[in-house]
Amino acid sequence: MEQAGKSKTFRGGIHPPYHKELASGKPITPAPIPEELIVPLQQHIGAPNEPAVSVGDKVTVGQVIGSSEAFVSAPVHSPVSGTVKAIEEVPNFTGARVKSVIITPDSSQPPFSGTPRDTSSLSAEEIRDIARSAGLVGMGGAAFPTHVKLSPPKDKPVDTVIINGCECEPFLTCDHRLMLERTSDLVEGLKLCMRAVGAERGIIGVEANKADAAEALASAVSAEKGISVEVLEVKYPEGAEKMLIFALTGRKVPPGKLPSEVGCLVQNVGTAIALAEAASTGKPLIERVVTVTGPAIKNPGNFLVRIGTPISALVEAAGGYLGTPAKLIMGGPMTGWAQPDDRAAVVKGTSGVVALTLDLAAEEMERECVRCGKCVEACPMFLMPNFIVRSARRGLWDEAESWGALDCFECGCCSFSCPSAIPHVQYVRKAKAEIAARKKK
Repeated sequence: MEQAGKSKTFRGGIHPPYHKELASGKPITPAPIPEELIVPLQQHIGAPNEPAVSVGDKVTVGQVIGSSEAFVSAPVHSPVSGTVKAIEEVPNFTGARVKSVIITPDSSQPPFSGTPRDTSSLSAEEIRDIARSAGLVGMGGAAFPTHVKLSPPKDKPVDTVIINGCECEPFLTCDHRLMLERTSDLVEGLKLCMRAVGAERGIIGVEANKADAAEALASAVSAEKGISVEVLEVKYPEGAEKMLIFALTGRKVPPGKLPSEVGCLVQNVGTAIALAEAASTGKPLIERVVTVTGPAIKNPGNFLVRIGTPISALVEAAGGYLGTPAKLIMGGPMTGWAQPDDRAAVVKGTSGVVALTLDLAAEEMERECVRCGKCVEACPMFLMPNFIVRSARRGLWDEAESWGALDCFECGCCSFSCPSAIPHVQYVRKAKAEIAARKKK
């Protein structure tokens, strides 16, 4: 195992206040099971699931409650043993109404009981089947079905699997804790990913502000052939897929293309650990680690949470609010979604809940662009965010597309660096929606 002595990075990006000290030292703690769980049937990119249960049914922990025959999809499992109270459309964290299974848990909750399995002889096809059966998706937020990611085109062979241990988003620390507390499972998950795609090289990329995690992982892979730990510069968005690939390999993923185009595959820390669990015990994705933090939270921490748990129950597990939060975000402050209240439920891609006070949440009035170019300088995708905004303001959707609106992954560097407080990401999301609508006609 070779560990880099110099931090690697990419061009562009920003250095926002990180505020990770609020929760980085807090070990993962199981969150109490709430009185009611709301489990959306679509928690992934791809085809939505149809209910596999009916109102009044008794369900057991790990039972499939929603599935689809489509390849790009991922089944949903019951996070608890209980009774199906209702199946109805409920607003999710984005505000969209999604068909959801509402479950009242039993008073007694036995842990998931799987059958132990030797993972050393699993074939690539078996690993992909396990990922699909377990409902695994990218747990960093994108929620792309894992079995699809582990099935690159035959003409695009993958030689390098990268584990994204950067966790560059401010406030969030769940991946940091997982790297410290589930080190061996993470390494096992990486090895399974490598076997699934036939890759000979595995890299775990960790930002320099998580030296303890980098050291633990370096020790764990010291005897592993073809696996290394690389330290990256502390910069946002260091963990973005294309930025991470360039920083670690020097390869540039072309616009509109996937990492397999340059022989790479990137997996989130939580996803790799979930794959190791599913392979060794058959455990589906029914829970995940979520950071509950921010200056408006009494006792910030990292919690092992059942999928479907409302934000309100998580905040209660963290001691409640310190006054009334000025802004509540599901995810991180750069790429997360502001919430109108705390009723939305945790999904597979929920990495954090952040409650901000007014001094951090205050928003300036949008002003006219002063043509300073700071958004262009900060953009890690080499785009012209100012021109995309100009086109979107005028409703010129073809022009917005020509300036690369579809290549933007909404990291928010442009908005953060803008002295005129222009919400670039909002304009980009509007442009993407309009471009998609026009292409459907």
